[in-house]
Amino acid sequence: MSLRGRIQAGVIALASAPLVIFLGTWEGRGQNTVYADKLASGLPTVCKGITRHTSPFPVVVGDYWSPGRCAEVEQLVISKTQLQLADCITNPDVGQNTFDALTSHGHNVGVPSTCASRAVALINAGRIADGCKALAWAPDGKTPVWAYVTDAQGRKRFVQGLHNRRLAEMKLCLR
Repeated sequence: MSLRGRIQAGVIALASAPLVIFLGTWEGRGQNTVYADKLASGLPTVCKGITRHTSPFPVVVGDYWSPGRCAEVEQLVISKTQLQLADCITNPDVGQNTFDALTSHGHNVGVPSTCASRAVALINAGRIADGCKALAWAPDGKTPVWAYVTDAQGRKRFVQGLHNRRLAEMKLCLR
């Protein structure tokens, strides 16, 4: 059965409670006033990582979002992310933890980037453990991946917090 079929059958949950808690660890416990995210070149962000790229509503620095609105839009954004991921994950053996880890990755870097990643390619090839490790490490097993931001001068800089998130995603994925 495909991943989408397993979602429809209720075997895999959309926006599972553990995933929402996991995202809260990395996206904040709920920033209700829209702020300019410094790591994302000032991209207006609110709640648990909601941006104009994911929200059906405008995200304007200084606006206040109620906890109810955050919860509603977070559920919508997470579910949409997961349904998009389900279209690129072809391995029917992917479990909830791996799916949730990939969701966190996609929520942070964008679904197209996650779907095009070495991690998803390995997972789809049946190498789930290797794919999980590829969320945090390059093929050499020593060089961090997905843990860099580009500054205004176009230079890449390593961000330990992003690498910590990748390590946590890898650990969740391997469970």
